[in-house]
Formats: sequence, C-alpha cells, structure tokens
Amino acid sequence: MINIKKYAAIDIGSNAVRLLVTNIVEQEGKETHFSKSSLVRVPIRLGQDAFTVGEITEENIQRMVDAMKAYKLLMKVHKVERYMGCATSAMREAYNSKEIIDIIQQEADIKIEIIDGKKEASIIAETDLHEFIKPDHNYLFVDVGGGSTEFSLFSKGKIVASKSFKNGTVRLLNNMVNNVVWLEIEKWIKTVTEPYDGITLIGSGGNINKLFKLSGKKQDKPLTYFYVNSQYQMLNNMTYEQRVADLGLNPDRADVIIYATRIYLNAMKWSGARHIYVPKIGLADGIVKAMYYGKI
Repeated sequence: MINIKKYAAIDIGSNAVRLLVTNIVEQEGKETHFSKSSLVRVPIRLGQDAFTVGEITEENIQRMVDAMKAYKLLMKVHKVERYMGCATSAMREAYNSKEIIDIIQQEADIKIEIIDGKKEASIIAETDLHEFIKPDHNYLFVDVGGGSTEFSLFSKGKIVASKSFKNGTVRLLNNMVNNVVWLEIEKWIKTVTEPYDGITLIGSGGNINKLFKLSGKKQDKPLTYFYVNSQYQMLNNMTYEQRVADLGLNPDRADVIIYATRIYLNAMKWSGARHIYVPKIGLADGIVKAMYYGKI
C-alpha cells in the first residue's frame, strides 16, 4: 500500500523567495521518499533593503504580498496539506518585519515565522544527506545565503558544531562585511575542524548549485578545490553582462555568484578540504523534512 502526502515550504531569503512543493511517498516496509513536485523562485532582493536602509521598501512589501498570494493559490491547486513559511537574515534585520508578516497574514492568509541563524542551521541539517555523509568521514556543511552563511560540522554522521555568520552574498555585494567577520569565520572553522582528519565540504545554495551545473558532473561526484578556484578566477575576469549573456546566469545571480564562490573557497582552504559535494538541498528541503518528522 502506498500513501502520498504533499507538503510545502516557503523560504523568504535575502536574495530570493521560494516555494517548494514536495511529494512524500510512504510505503510499508520502505524508507519514506521525498521528491520535488514544484519549485517557484521569485528574485525579490530583500537584503538590499534590510542591510542598507534597515527596512523593506513599500515596493518590495507589495511584491512579497503578490508572491504569497500566488503561492497560496499554487498550494491550493497542488492540494498541499501542510506548509511552513520561514524568513531568514533580511527579515531578521528589517525593523518593519513584524508589520510585513501581519500584512502577509491578512492579505494572503499565509503565516510566516522569522527564524534565527541557529534554527536555520538546524533545519538545514534535517535535509537528507545520508547519500553523501559516510559514518567514517568528516564533513563541513556550508549553506551560503544572501545575508548569512550557516556552517555545520558532521563527524560519525552527527553534528558536532554549528554556527551562523552575518556574511552572505548580498552583504558582500554592498561591501558590508569587514575583515573582522572573515577572521571570525576563519578562526571558527580552523578551531572546530582541527581535531578531525580529512574534511570534505558539502555545499548548499543557489550559487554553488549553478557552479555544479556548469561543471557537467554527475550528482554523486564532487567538485575539486582546483575547479572551484578556476571558476572563481574565470567569473572574476568576466563582466556582469558576460555572465548573463555567455553563461546564462539570471540577472540576480550574475552579480552575487562571485561572492558565494569566495565563501566556499575560503571554507575549503581553512578546513583543508579538497572536494565539495553539491546535493542540491537547502532550507526549504529541511523545512519539509523537519515538519514530517515532527522536529518543528
């Protein structure tokens, strides 16, 4: 007997807003299977507002409301039985975020929860990593967002350390990350990984997904430090227009992908990792699994 449920997750990030609809297939005697039914991404760069002027503008509030109304309808036609909406770094810092959540609730009938960096990291850790995490290996999981980056160290299949830093692509784009933050990240990574041998990175986020897609590799194969570094140099030598026209990057990806690559490269360098796996998972996937397993 097979049973199929549909859950959805709304991820309100600093660079984009996403709706993920997931099929959850339950079958007696078998492991529950999660598969993407639909993913809709809207490039509303909330971090540009929150990190530079401290509030979300009226224009972007309306864009969010319109997106949430559309998401509500999409969840209805997909027959989603349960959903959760989470907002991260940009909404954490915008002083009018509570007002925006109330407006979305009233106009779109969608409830949004603002989560802190620690909860964001723990939800992301709920994603299905067993195909990539081997019990006898050590991994540094790195999720790069627009406003923050979450790091989680796995050893023997368990999280042994986790931390969120205010260093993300939209902040870097606006020159809002000083050297002190980089030094804090370097110190944290070196300190927590020092007792562990053979660290491998696992990368999460739209930018590393795009780099992986450009590589043409199969999903179970990692990228090397050499490849990521060469891509970083190539991207740096291209203009914004070339990244859009020649590489086919979305306009809201073409200006931040260099900054994301820099974060992954530094994480590899400071942890001594020579390879990075890219399993195409993120906060939205974690929300669905955390809901299903009763973690949130």
